[in-house]
Amino acid sequence: MKQNGFESFANQRIWIIGASSGIGEACARALSNAGAKVAISARRKERLTALENSVQGITLVVPVDITDTAQINSAYQAIAAQWGGIDLLLFVSGVYTPLRADNFDFELARQTVDANLLGPMRAVACVLPDMLKNHSGHIAIVGSVAGYSGLPKALAYGPSKAGIINFCETLYYDLLPEGVSVHMISPGFVATEATAQNDFEMPALITAEEAATEILAGISAGKFDIHFPKRFSGFLKFLRILPYPLYFWFVRRFVRI
Repeated sequence: MKQNGFESFANQRIWIIGASSGIGEACARALSNAGAKVAISARRKERLTALENSVQGITLVVPVDITDTAQINSAYQAIAAQWGGIDLLLFVSGVYTPLRADNFDFELARQTVDANLLGPMRAVACVLPDMLKNHSGHIAIVGSVAGYSGLPKALAYGPSKAGIINFCETLYYDLLPEGVSVHMISPGFVATEATAQNDFEMPALITAEEAATEILAGISAGKFDIHFPKRFSGFLKFLRILPYPLYFWFVRRFVRI
């Protein structure tokens, strides 16, 4: 059994959470240009309004805090009232704070997990009943290659993204027989406000627009595992299968952070 893709995004009802900047904003622009009906959400209402004013095709602006279950449910109900439902939930929102053991801050870790793991879970929980009822729909969640295995300065971010991988894998298993498609998206380094915090060289760095192109191509093709750029994400996938002594040697040798 193979999950569905999109022959065209024209007239598809798409809700993007995390559209105020970076990858989410780039996806909103690309999908609008492709003729989709786009609803955008994020906390920063002024950013969303500016995006709406600059892009034709964005038909709904619904500010939301992904850590607030009631807000997410209310946002979806507002969209469903206008459109009757959605064809694709694209969850891009997330937070990143570099964190190592020598400066571990539990509160920062809690906030990271709440936004990066529980946030997508909240959104999926509110759209899933309608998708299951209709036996159709797509759920796409942006994680990170940092979830593949332990990496420096990702003491909270990495585990939150590892959780996304497990969540998406289980969703795929459960939803494929129900006609609902799942897309697990694992970018490498993308030039965004978040990665601008990094004080180290980021290998295979790409633009948000390049990331959006990869994401939409993967969703169109019906892919579950969408990872990029391949020269970097493929290397990290290779590291996952190594015995730990070799894995840690490679990380110390090639990940200079």
